[in-house]
Amino acid sequence: MSGSVQPVPGLNQPSIHPAAMIDARAQIGCDVEIGPYCVVGPHVVLGDGCVLHNHVTLAGHTTIGPGCSFFPNAIIGMAPQDLKHRGEETYLEIGSGNIFREQVTVHPGTSNGGSYTRIGDNNFFLVGVHIAHDCIVGDNCVLANGVQLAGHVKLESNVTFGGGTGVHHFVTIGTHAFVGGLSRITQDVPPFMIAVAARGPRSEIRMINGVGIQRAGFSEEQILALKMAFLRLFSRRARSSGVPIMESIRQILDEKPIDENVKYLCDFLIRSYEHGRHGRYLESLRNDAKKGKEDG
Repeated sequence: MSGSVQPVPGLNQPSIHPAAMIDARAQIGCDVEIGPYCVVGPHVVLGDGCVLHNHVTLAGHTTIGPGCSFFPNAIIGMAPQDLKHRGEETYLEIGSGNIFREQVTVHPGTSNGGSYTRIGDNNFFLVGVHIAHDCIVGDNCVLANGVQLAGHVKLESNVTFGGGTGVHHFVTIGTHAFVGGLSRITQDVPPFMIAVAARGPRSEIRMINGVGIQRAGFSEEQILALKMAFLRLFSRRARSSGVPIMESIRQILDEKPIDENVKYLCDFLIRSYEHGRHGRYLESLRNDAKKGKEDG
């Protein structure tokens, strides 16, 4: 059944294909295009100018900002894959200008994880990306084909992923980080760095994301400061020096003046290594005291 939309003077009304199934209680914005065989549930709020190509499903208590695009077989807002979820009312909030390509799945939050999954603005999710319950995604992130985010993962803004990467639950990926394809990410990834698959079960920090931060408008001085921090913290010489990384971080923080991005990098590392568990800061904040089964 097509939703009823109240006319707004001066604004174009949504274009809904006759083969689409739109619940009458859904809130559909102006200039929205909904193609054939799309399904939109009763608690969905769809912002102005969104485009749903054919065979898109929007479900649950899902709020979507203006200008988002959904390609065929994207399924957004279905119940989370968490064995502790018992049908509680939880939510998914999506900002503006996001692109969800074919077969992308995004789940709402769980009551144990704060009840919300949140996605910011201008993100690009390529074919087959999965964003599990209680994830937080910032702005301007790019997730290539087949990236899988488990529950409670946080991506800061301007993060880029290569294809086929899996991210462990409660991991945080720092701003302007680049994660190489086919990586297994089990610990927090520092901001401004490139993490890639290494021998063994974990990824490693390979270098600073020089191309990414240059494109983002960082100055030569800022880039040089981050390069020097990388050499002191993550280079082969630093790893073989025998100096604990926390001691190196403290030495950098004691130096004045200190570049603001280097300070943010150091604070991020302290939070992960000193206050987190298993290299994941968010593990220290989890609500359940016992280890339950996490499906994502």
